[in-house]
Amino acid sequence: MSLFSKRQPATVHDDGRIVGPVQVDPRTKDLTKRLRPGDIAIIDHADLDRVAAEGLVRCEPAAVLNAAKSTTGRYPNLGPGILVEAGIPLIDDLGGTVMDLKNGSRVEIRDGEVWHKSQLVAAGVRQSAESVQRNAEEARAGLATQLEAFTANTMNFLNRERDLLLDGVGFPETSTSFEGRHALIVVRGYHYKEDLTMLRPYVREYHPVLIGVDGGADAILEAGFTPDMIVGDMDSVSDRALRCGAEIVVHAYRDGRAPGQARVAEIGVDYVVFPAAGTSEDIAMLIADEKGADLVVAVGTHATLVEFLDKGRQGMSSTFLTRLRVGSKLVDAKGVSRLYRTRISSWQLFLLACAGLIALFVAILSTTAGQTFLGLSGAWWDDLYNVIRSIVGSGPGPQ
Repeated sequence: MSLFSKRQPATVHDDGRIVGPVQVDPRTKDLTKRLRPGDIAIIDHADLDRVAAEGLVRCEPAAVLNAAKSTTGRYPNLGPGILVEAGIPLIDDLGGTVMDLKNGSRVEIRDGEVWHKSQLVAAGVRQSAESVQRNAEEARAGLATQLEAFTANTMNFLNRERDLLLDGVGFPETSTSFEGRHALIVVRGYHYKEDLTMLRPYVREYHPVLIGVDGGADAILEAGFTPDMIVGDMDSVSDRALRCGAEIVVHAYRDGRAPGQARVAEIGVDYVVFPAAGTSEDIAMLIADEKGADLVVAVGTHATLVEFLDKGRQGMSSTFLTRLRVGSKLVDAKGVSRLYRTRISSWQLFLLACAGLIALFVAILSTTAGQTFLGLSGAWWDDLYNVIRSIVGSGPGPQ
């Protein structure tokens, strides 16, 4: 019997205590890969962002223990509110000692305290809807400072990557054809599942180039399609997606280091390396634009200023500049679902009319009056045929 089959989910006692096994990882993205319903998640994630919080909610943990502050006050991040709204207890600012707990060990949560084997491990603050709202209001006061930093990072990025952004220097040679086609870029971000569901008719009709950014490739497969290209550092995409036949573009640092290159090489699939600063979703958009896509549709990417900041990376300034370059080609998936209407061709209308006539004919046949009417109509057509035949037959013969 495996360790996972023996694991008992957490229990919630009448007095509010939560007792259960923990899963520990400083990287929330890695933790959600093995977190099971009823586990207690232990993370070290300052300014918990929306994507990480939604990933935790999908795993249905009994509680989330954060060694860091879920909201530091730099900006009004969205993650804590998502957890609290989902009814998942969030204990904040527990300190580094909570990260020393072993995976699978059972702890007891008493309000904001974490106990293990009758010993107090750490104490923090249990968040509520009121405290989350209060922290968000206080954080809004720091937006001006973050905007200044965001502007400075944007200028630094432009200086480093102006040849790539302005002149297209440094793009890798790829085999996927974009010329004259739409490109659909999928990131496992905000509401990506809902957006993909809405875009099913669009994908079937327009057959866009499907680009999965890391785990976005798995999202495309889950939606019933096959990605044409996979872009990213390959840390959150499955082996199944990498072997699906899509072209692989490994995102590398500007100095050429590519952590995901070893994994792709080990699997044994062909790939190209793209050294560039910024995020993987940025270079996916840049590739689509540079290679001649008519329209770039984005699923799960960042659109608003708070979403840029909520990603928690200084490199998000690259996302801002990328959108300036792609310009009018870029459309958010939600906009496509609102503007797009399935086109009905002439042959589809003809088939629809034929189906209606067949249904009418069957309905007439099912009634006595209808059968009588069809019998009379048949007799009338027979009489008409005989009259025409007699006229033709009595015409002038050969001279």
